[in-house]
Amino acid sequence: MNSIDRREAGLNEKACDLRTFLQQLRMSGEIKEFLDPVELGDVAAEFEATDKAVMFHAAGGVGGRLVGNVAGSRGRLALAFGTDAAGLLNEVMGRLAKPQVSHEVAGEQAPAQEVVLTGEEADFSVLPVHLQHGMDGGPYISSSMDIVVDPRNGLSNVGIRRLMVRGRREAGVDLVAPSDLKAIYEHFVAQKQHMPVAFVVGSHPIDHVAATMRIPVDEVGLMASLRGAPMPVVKCVTNDLMVPADAEYVLEGYLDCAGHVEAEGPYGEFLGYYGGVKQNPVFHLTAITHRRDPIFQTSTIAGPNLGQTDSAQLIALRTEVTIWRALETAVREPLNVHATTASGGMFNLRVSMRQRVPGEARNAIAACFGSLANVKHVFVFDPDIDIFSDRQCDWALATRLQADRDIIIQSGMRTLPLDPSLAGARVGSKAGFDCTMPIEVARTLEARVPLPPVFGPSSAASVEEALAEGAKTYGELMSAIGTKDGREIFAVFDMLRAAGRLDRDADGRWCLSGSGGAA
Repeated sequence: MNSIDRREAGLNEKACDLRTFLQQLRMSGEIKEFLDPVELGDVAAEFEATDKAVMFHAAGGVGGRLVGNVAGSRGRLALAFGTDAAGLLNEVMGRLAKPQVSHEVAGEQAPAQEVVLTGEEADFSVLPVHLQHGMDGGPYISSSMDIVVDPRNGLSNVGIRRLMVRGRREAGVDLVAPSDLKAIYEHFVAQKQHMPVAFVVGSHPIDHVAATMRIPVDEVGLMASLRGAPMPVVKCVTNDLMVPADAEYVLEGYLDCAGHVEAEGPYGEFLGYYGGVKQNPVFHLTAITHRRDPIFQTSTIAGPNLGQTDSAQLIALRTEVTIWRALETAVREPLNVHATTASGGMFNLRVSMRQRVPGEARNAIAACFGSLANVKHVFVFDPDIDIFSDRQCDWALATRLQADRDIIIQSGMRTLPLDPSLAGARVGSKAGFDCTMPIEVARTLEARVPLPPVFGPSSAASVEEALAEGAKTYGELMSAIGTKDGREIFAVFDMLRAAGRLDRDADGRWCLSGSGGAA
């Protein structure tokens, strides 16, 4: 079939497509744009050189539009959800609690099918696919969301899988680690059937967040839920899968039923190191559909600035959602969760909670260990610590933890094989750090954090009258007499001390002798 121009007609795209979000990034100064042509071999270095999203308007000889690092900061993910960085987890959890649905539109109404390429015209070489890392096995499509249907239950499954382009219509797909997609594929292989799959490239960050989630529901519907509105979908042209109608590109095809038979990799992985060569299935391309003026999308994955990559930010949010759901049943008052992006978004985890009874922090650590294999180090903090602040967390680690009492180590745990510190081992260890102040210490003055004084309304006409009301800190005394200076109190103290009437209680508060305030 030759290319067919599709007429856009009547699709409401207002909420959640990539180009709408790129316009938000322009308005907020979060995107760097290259208007002049850039060689595909130079693209990766430009991503590494900035913490912003980057858009190339003429990438490679095909002159394609290419954008990447769209979700490479927590601030940009928060912008995608219409909130701020501190409120991101709560916003996501709130949307998950309000299910939405998808609704089918005709191909003529779907921007994703304005242009349809099949047969010889379905060709990876028309895409601005670039070499991301120097030792990669080939150019990779790294921002591709895979959509399949599990024939055993009829539910759609959505994930994010890289594709190593190995020819005009063939690509290797990473399918080694345990996953729903791997289980579905193995079912097809057992039946000696190719598995239909569609890879969506060019989507709003919300769709990528949905694709990372591990929640046992229909995951196309999960995308709609996180969008916060019904999602338009369209049927693929060479299989029966439903894909977002507002996507930039859709790559249709199938995974060969021959199994894990072809070398894929090496590739710069999301932990900041290379993953080696693996035997993986082969994806056969049957169609490319796209908008009339499409924007190809790539994801930043590895490199020295790991914390500002798409992968680290998306994985971190997925980790936080998973851990939050576990903490809700493990402890009574979890307050927040933060997976650090410099650890790949999962290895180092911070939990904020209000510990009501001794041992709750350790219950939280155990829940984190058990809920996600990839969590390696768990740090639990009191509510007064901002878990997004490295300085505050370092302070709490230094002053509230005793190593022989507050570090919990568990060995023989399932973990992520990509961790180079395993040195080939099949299982690993996890460590929990209870950085909460011991409850018996937390009630003392010595455990209180010094803050600037806050002054209230006056209640007394003189220092002596204020002290007659009861023992007071110096700041409370200043408030009582209505001053923000405080030096006028010195002379009154001299007079009261000379008369033997000035004293202090056990907590250091000022009081009148014999008033009952002194210890």
